[in-house]
Amino acid sequence: MIVITNPSFIEDEIEILHSLFEEGLSLLHIRKPDFSELEMAHFIHPIKMEFRSKLVLHSHHDLAKDFGINRIHFSEKERKNQRHLFSKFSDSVKDKSEFISTSTHSIDDFNSLENDFDYAFLSPVFKSISKENYHPKTDLFEALKSRTNYKTKIIALGGINSENIQKTLENGFHNIALLGAVWNNTNPVKEFKLCQQIALLHLQ
Repeated sequence: MIVITNPSFIEDEIEILHSLFEEGLSLLHIRKPDFSELEMAHFIHPIKMEFRSKLVLHSHHDLAKDFGINRIHFSEKERKNQRHLFSKFSDSVKDKSEFISTSTHSIDDFNSLENDFDYAFLSPVFKSISKENYHPKTDLFEALKSRTNYKTKIIALGGINSENIQKTLENGFHNIALLGAVWNNTNPVKEFKLCQQIALLHLQ
């Protein structure tokens, strides 16, 4: 199960994150697009060392080594327009000392990925919970039938919640990423646990 941080400030966020990890959260994508490098460092610092290997940085990638983080995420824009950023990490990825993920927004974009990526988000699968007026332009379940990239794992993002997790996993996605379902809920940890239980039942 993957959770992406809310892009803006959340009260008691670090405490909530620790609770999510303790409940079995496997990966946390830290996406804070408006954070400066110093703000990002201050955000990461209180996260317990035992959870650092589960963190994925979306920005200020140079902080990764300082905090013992070996997972880097590239946005679609970075991947396409700033190839030199990705190239810095490609050699280490080959021996699995670091892991790289990225974002895609169409099956054609996903199919065109190079094999260096461990997994990629494909979004939006459903109408977004966290973004207003952000909804799928095509049926991504149908689009998955034309998938040709079988090395990169494909992760569903966008509008994922407890009501559609099972359908999503039954239609070809390897895993799901939660954002709005968790952070727009009055009890983020409880909602995460519910989603996790549904996903685990599918795997049994």
